Amino acid sequence: MQRLLIVYNPHSSRFADVKKGVLAPVQNLKGYLIGKYEVEKTNLEANIVKLSKLIQDGDLVISAGGDATGIIASNGILKSGKDATLAVLPYGNFNDLSHTLGTSKLEDIINKSARSGLVQKLYPLEIIVDGKLFRYATCYVTIGMMAESVKIYDQPTMRKKLKKSFGRKISSYTDLAGWYFKYRHKKQFLPDFKLNGELQPKNTSDYAAINGHFLARVLKSTPYYQNPHIFLHETDRLTNFWRLSKLITKSIFFRIANTETAYDKIEFLKPATIELQAEGEYQVFKDIKKIEIKKGDKFIKVIHK
Repeated sequence: MQRLLIVYNPHSSRFADVKKGVLAPVQNLKGYLIGKYEVEKTNLEANIVKLSKLIQDGDLVISAGGDATGIIASNGILKSGKDATLAVLPYGNFNDLSHTLGTSKLEDIINKSARSGLVQKLYPLEIIVDGKLFRYATCYVTIGMMAESVKIYDQPTMRKKLKKSFGRKISSYTDLAGWYFKYRHKKQFLPDFKLNGELQPKNTSDYAAINGHFLARVLKSTPYYQNPHIFLHETDRLTNFWRLSKLITKSIFFRIANTETAYDKIEFLKPATIELQAEGEYQVFKDIKKIEIKKGDKFIKVIHK
């Protein structure tokens, strides 16, 4: 009998939808053992470790939440070393991983899990900070201004807005724009650095490594998540409003003009304090000398559209 392990955050802005759309229906499923993991109010790494100890070979791990819940589920599987499969349902604000995989309904996931042709391999990005593995990212990684802007979603006023069923996306984009115009010229978001040995322009504000279809559901890109070796990267001065506008406009109607790479090494000329985010979850690092990003040696089995 197959186990379903549902990963969800009871403190999320859309938990009521998760209860109605996932937790209630799974109680009526026949032929499955149902397990649950509630994301705890600690940090991502602690949740990843705890979840990894629960995963068994053959499990179908269903992430019912946003991209942060997806990070916990995907990294939990990778850390466990078990032969488990990941499925993702969109109960967050941007849901990049769910949109990349094309999965949206519980019944579709259950039906597809029984058809081996719809289980595919996802090759994540491996993030290494000063020689130590930080995390795997399924869709994207950003360093600099875009990474720092994510902190607005942790503010209590924003959390209240995100619980609303109507207008939460508009509110989030409006607040993000307000943060951008207030802070874009107040600091150097990326200290002087070399990318793969080449010194970057002093006013570069952002670095992005992209593996999935979207970056925060705003920027559209060519997906490379099924490629075991190659991903895309982009550097730019997005503190300039016109450059940002051009990037967003081009992404909406076409795609970001990224560059293919197999490995990126970001070296700061002096030990730096930087903000790094993977799929909407950011962390501040201090006295960092080097960040490496590459395709991970491991893959994740995923339910794909």
